[in-house]
Amino acid sequence: MNFFVFTIFPNIIECYCQYGIVHQAIKKGLVYVEAVDLRKYADKGKVDDEAYGGFPGMVLKPEPIFRAYREVKEKHPDLYFVSLQPWGRVLKQEVFYELLKRRTIGILCGRYEGVDERVNVLVDEEISLGDYVLAGGELGALILIEGITRLIPGVLSEPKSLEEDSFRRWLGYPVYTRPAEVEGLKVPEVLLSGNHKVLELWKLWHSIERTYRKRPDLIPKDLTPLEESMLKAIESGLSFEEWLKAYNF
Repeated sequence: MNFFVFTIFPNIIECYCQYGIVHQAIKKGLVYVEAVDLRKYADKGKVDDEAYGGFPGMVLKPEPIFRAYREVKEKHPDLYFVSLQPWGRVLKQEVFYELLKRRTIGILCGRYEGVDERVNVLVDEEISLGDYVLAGGELGALILIEGITRLIPGVLSEPKSLEEDSFRRWLGYPVYTRPAEVEGLKVPEVLLSGNHKVLELWKLWHSIERTYRKRPDLIPKDLTPLEESMLKAIESGLSFEEWLKAYNF
């Protein structure tokens, strides 16, 4: 999968891609990331100018973006061009899965007061990270790249973890590691039991409980009988152990 990040700060992108999952995907040949330096496409390196109308702040000029876009598009006709904008579609996990179907994605990173409006004729989709404002789009571009990259088959060493990601259905369950006790805080006994059937139930219970307490808006509508049983027990104040005993698991 190819990512082209159109930016005036390519070092931000290049530095990040030297670490973590994205770096591993690049090493495996599963992902290609290129920071397209807009300054190289600008007349005398000038990428911004004052806004018409006397409005405050500087605006990214359209010419460098058009030139850079056409060069990439010529080599990659399947380029899907994304612009990071506060008014775009809010980024959620399902958006990563949708974009995963694309072969080549271009990401335009705004700066200053924004990008010349005429550039929108190139844009296939606008995406927002949420209802807040940052100085530029580079962090958003990296979020898109990592969020998509980790879904590509062969990238993760533990692909099963994708099945248990938060937002696939429920939020993630609590996790612990060694030692079994730290400063008087103990790992739940059930995790030390080796009873795999009970462990799977424990994971589901705590995923449901976390979703119910922290993001009730994410509770699915199509509950299975097991999920419905757990949710009702959580709502009534039962513990996992009490529910387990009551339902004879």
